[in-house]
Amino acid sequence: MKSELLPTRFHGINEDVYAGFWIRVAAKLVDFIILLPVMGLVFYVNSISKSASLTIMIPNLLFGLAFEVILVKLYGGTPGKLIMGLKIIQKNGDNIDWKASFYRNSVEFMLAVTGVYILFLTLNLIDDSTYASLGFMKRNQLMATINPVPMKIQNWINFVWFFIGAIVLISNSRKRTTHDFIAGTVVIKSIYLNQIREIMNSTESVESTVE
Repeated sequence: MKSELLPTRFHGINEDVYAGFWIRVAAKLVDFIILLPVMGLVFYVNSISKSASLTIMIPNLLFGLAFEVILVKLYGGTPGKLIMGLKIIQKNGDNIDWKASFYRNSVEFMLAVTGVYILFLTLNLIDDSTYASLGFMKRNQLMATINPVPMKIQNWINFVWFFIGAIVLISNSRKRTTHDFIAGTVVIKSIYLNQIREIMNSTESVESTVE
């Protein structure tokens, strides 16, 4: 498609085609439920020993990257978005490509990498016997105590990133959030995808005829 950016409204479609804040939150909640078994596995491995917790860090990071990048490229969204009837496409209406899919997740991935690094440093401040003797809650309390500043900074950065994204999303007519602007994407209601493309293709055909 030639148009640089999809219009805010489409002739013949009375409803807003772009996905708003609450339906995106619902999609995230569905993803969370789907990922509960994986989170349970990670929780179990972390409870085994400190070395097991350190070992699972990179696989866990790569799984998150695959979930947010590969699934988005192949299917146009995570399972939560697809179940909620949403699809991520490029801002001109084309299917999302690998570059846009990675860019869309780039900030979250860097935040995750930073979080893993901080966790790695924190865990290495705890000896193996102490780690093994503590339950989940007390272990997390200890980590927050022995390395408080980096962990608090990380939490605040994550919160600020989410907050800015929410403000950006509700402040523009195409309901694009921060990572949509970074990647050049929009999130639409998938039931309108074919209709949108038909309208855009017919508009381009008329423009080509005029030229």
